[in-house]
Amino acid sequence: MAEIKTLHCDIETYSSVNLAKCGVYRYVQADDFEILLFAYSTDGSEVKIIDLARGEKIPPLILSALEDDKVIKYAHNASFERICFSRFLGYPVGKYISPESWRCTMTWAAYMGLPLSLVGVGAVLGLGKQKMTEGKDLIRFFCGPCSPTKTNGNRTRNLPSDDPEKWERFKSYNIRDVEAEMEIEQKLIKFPVPDFIWDEYHLSERINDSGIKVDMDFVKQAIAMNEISHTKLMDQMQEITELDNPNSVQQMKDWLSDNGLETDTLGKKAVAELLKDAPEHLAEVLKLRQQLAKSSVKKYTAMENAVCSDGRIRGMFTFLGANRTGRFSSKIVQLQNLPQNHMMDLKEARSIVKNGDSEALELLYEDIPDTLSQLIRTAFVPKEGNKFIVADFSAIEARVLSWLAGEQWRNEVFANGGDIYCASASQMFRVPVEKHGVNAHLRQKGKIAELALGYGGSVGALKAMGALEMGLEEEELKPLVNAWRASNPNIVKFWWDVDREVKKCIKEKKSQEVQNIKFHYMSGMLFIVLPSGRKLAYVKPNIGENIFGGESVTYEGVGATKKWERIESYGPKFVENIVQAISRDILMYAMKTLSTCSIVAHVHDEVIIEADQSLSLDMVCKQMGRVPPWAKGLLLDADGYECDFYKKD
Repeated sequence: MAEIKTLHCDIETYSSVNLAKCGVYRYVQADDFEILLFAYSTDGSEVKIIDLARGEKIPPLILSALEDDKVIKYAHNASFERICFSRFLGYPVGKYISPESWRCTMTWAAYMGLPLSLVGVGAVLGLGKQKMTEGKDLIRFFCGPCSPTKTNGNRTRNLPSDDPEKWERFKSYNIRDVEAEMEIEQKLIKFPVPDFIWDEYHLSERINDSGIKVDMDFVKQAIAMNEISHTKLMDQMQEITELDNPNSVQQMKDWLSDNGLETDTLGKKAVAELLKDAPEHLAEVLKLRQQLAKSSVKKYTAMENAVCSDGRIRGMFTFLGANRTGRFSSKIVQLQNLPQNHMMDLKEARSIVKNGDSEALELLYEDIPDTLSQLIRTAFVPKEGNKFIVADFSAIEARVLSWLAGEQWRNEVFANGGDIYCASASQMFRVPVEKHGVNAHLRQKGKIAELALGYGGSVGALKAMGALEMGLEEEELKPLVNAWRASNPNIVKFWWDVDREVKKCIKEKKSQEVQNIKFHYMSGMLFIVLPSGRKLAYVKPNIGENIFGGESVTYEGVGATKKWERIESYGPKFVENIVQAISRDILMYAMKTLSTCSIVAHVHDEVIIEADQSLSLDMVCKQMGRVPPWAKGLLLDADGYECDFYKKD
């Protein structure tokens, strides 16, 4: 047989471990894990299938292709196939087939602004070979344990022999997936993913393969203490309210209503509002309710579910996971939304939990769920003999926006190492503002304006950022918006320059440019080309009418409902996409620069390095703060700290 250049593949697998909860790295560790079916095509030839569940064997040439870096392998969500084959080929935990020669059609779809699922991409691209819709039922039937019943003879697993007809359909489904992947590739062939993006994908996969160590003794004690605390809180609630289930939103709303407190919702913000004026006996119940509702402690259970046998959690990052900007998203333990820690005695609280001393915890800390919540980050630890170096960019989005728009006074603040919130307040109110000095009270107004107003936000954005809770008055908000915009004329101009050029590009189908940001229209797609060379893609753009009767841009994408729909956008929103996308490219540039330093995780604009004791923090920050060659004139600043467990400094 001639030498293979490309291999398209898809597998169906069995494991008693829940893939959605635990991730693929833990999934393949199950003793009963096996690959059932393997469909593949070499160099675009007809798809073949190997029925491993019924004893068929993968040809040696195909087996060696899986590990051969000269053979390019394609799969949809390729990390699943790569990790499963690593286990199949006998790799030990923590060692996996190199990702370098793997290409993921899901990543390709993400790069093109398309849905991530195979069925979603197929629908949008109008594939001839659509993914078979009955797949979910077949996967449910063959790929995981089943409940024993009289009708199924009390079996706990369905084998091919239990329903031969279904099994044949499953094989057809497996073949169809490979055909659909190959057709996606054909449809997208004129929009290739640049090599530098595949390099970034491979770096991301290596970080996922490495994983991050978890202190499981600490995690187990945290789970146990949360259970003790939950039981006590429930008992207290039942004693006061005499409700069957005080956790029930409806029962609790009815009880509050009977006691003279009406509310439509028991959401976090609503309860905080109610607490301001509630009489003491009701305030006590609301506080207990707040503690019981603390869901962040579920992250400890997520860690316990996903940890591999070597004490590390892997596969937490999705490359190009955030649509529109291409930022990473996080799964399993969801590192992107970890609770902050504000406790002064973090180390002491952590050791009390680790020692399982629930009495001391109760004695010293009034709110146990909140304490456990603040300790979540500390469950991540470096391996024996190492330390964590945590480094992040300071005010990255504000810096990128100021650089792009050419807002010179802001760039001078960054160049002189100033505080942008103080400087912004000073610019808005025309008085000097110092963080702990003169007019310090105005810094908070500068901060909230900076966070809420950079992308066209107005009064609503300030409220969403918590302006009223921070003590600002309703009548102050509009003047604050006006003051910020008057202080940043170049940023405001940049919003509307982008708005104008995007519309022009869509109407005239001709390329446009603003401040080194290029706009192209091609084959029913709008592309925004960033300074890094990466493109943001918007599917089927149109000029529509907004609610005010003016022109607006619409395109197809995954909306707020997580469904594929038509989305409306305008200049400031595109600027937000552009700034966040460039911030992501700067993080990626830093991660490439630091790729030999064992990055084990990254959160927003921060990297976590599992470092040898000799690695210097200054060196890491200096390397991280290097400005990419494509961002001349951008002022970057990276800062960091060392720690024995992860925390927010």
